[in-house]
Amino acid sequence: QVQLVESGGGLVQPGGSLRLSCAASGFTFSSYAMSWYRQAPGKERELVAAITSSGRLTKYADSMKGRFTISRDNAKNTVYLQMNSLKFEDTAVYYCSRKGGSDWSFQNDYWGLGTQVTVSS
Repeated sequence: QVQLVESGGGLVQPGGSLRLSCAASGFTFSSYAMSWYRQAPGKERELVAAITSSGRLTKYADSMKGRFTISRDNAKNTVYLQMNSLKFEDTAVYYCSRKGGSDWSFQNDYWGLGTQVTVSS
């Protein structure tokens, strides 16, 4: 069965960095685009970044451009989110999702359980 397991969240000070990982199993990882989403308390879940199955193309929400980097290692069945210059407003639960095909035009069809990121001084 498809499994997505996020890790790497935690408590970080403003301006700090974290690297999230999402380990995938149960499917041919290299055939699917992947995404990161986040949900802050009282807010709707929002897209953070997405990456095509090959890893050649990426996209970001405007507020994350220049600070966050999505990448993937198809040999390790893992997608990453490098987060730099973290701000208080980046506090949220971060979720990994699988797209239903090779690019982000497909809907999300599987989700991980999420990892908490808290930015606090």
